[in-house]
Amino acid sequence: MRKIPNYDLYGESARPPWFDAFNFEWIAERSRPNDWHIAAHRHDALLQILYIRSGSGHVVIESEKHAFSPPCVVVLPAQTVHGFVFSPDIDGLVITAAQRALESISKAVSPGLLPVIQRAAVIPVRASTGDDTLMPLFSLLEQEYRGNARGHIAAGMSLMIALFVQVARLSDAAAMPATSAVADRRSGQIKRFRELVATHFREHRAVDFYAEKLGITTAQLSRICRDELGHSPMSLVNQHLIREAQRDLVYSGLTIKQIAHALGFEDAAYFSRYFRKQTGATPKEFQAAAHTDLSLN
Repeated sequence: MRKIPNYDLYGESARPPWFDAFNFEWIAERSRPNDWHIAAHRHDALLQILYIRSGSGHVVIESEKHAFSPPCVVVLPAQTVHGFVFSPDIDGLVITAAQRALESISKAVSPGLLPVIQRAAVIPVRASTGDDTLMPLFSLLEQEYRGNARGHIAAGMSLMIALFVQVARLSDAAAMPATSAVADRRSGQIKRFRELVATHFREHRAVDFYAEKLGITTAQLSRICRDELGHSPMSLVNQHLIREAQRDLVYSGLTIKQIAHALGFEDAAYFSRYFRKQTGATPKEFQAAAHTDLSLN
């Protein structure tokens, strides 16, 4: 079975998930030695945010290709499968930080930032906004990283929160909910629900299973998911299951039957019908189209 590479930084073995990492690089530093091509990989515990100032190329996020339209910001939360192709004239930077640490700080100061930190996105930026608002923050982040002074991790994480406030505004998320007991509780319930889905999705559990684990009713879980995420709980379970199926179809090298069984389907034919209902294409059709679309040659 061909596995998706898991790195700390691209080309380096993954460190333990508790490792408190903070890193600043200009994109060319790592992409030039790799012929401007960063193959699909993921980071278990690390978030990355890129600022593309000029140049061209694309990012693959899970099974979708997104062309760069500089200036733009790319957010890649931990565990997101991603890869890049850059043009040799690319001008941009990438910051890597511990996802869990950022989420903990966000919970304390602004829970409304959590969806921005936890969602992969390519966000357009006006040139004036990038130069006047983002670049001063990036410059300070680089200074903290390069200087390696006492407390540079703490300073860097604080600057990252300030940066994500600006990213939230760019993505029309300026109306962040006020810090409150209700907001904190709901944020924690959503996070816990996502963790439960990631653990149990292969078991094809009903919504009441997740509600019971969370200590709430099925109706409460449905209301929280619809209010906070705009989807039903089962829609989120299906999305997770389909995303894992798509990853395996694109990257694993397994047969469709093997993938179906690995995802908890006893019948490969039923898996194909389920996949088609959720995506509009059969697994074989999706796989062929994805391999064509994601060809990096």
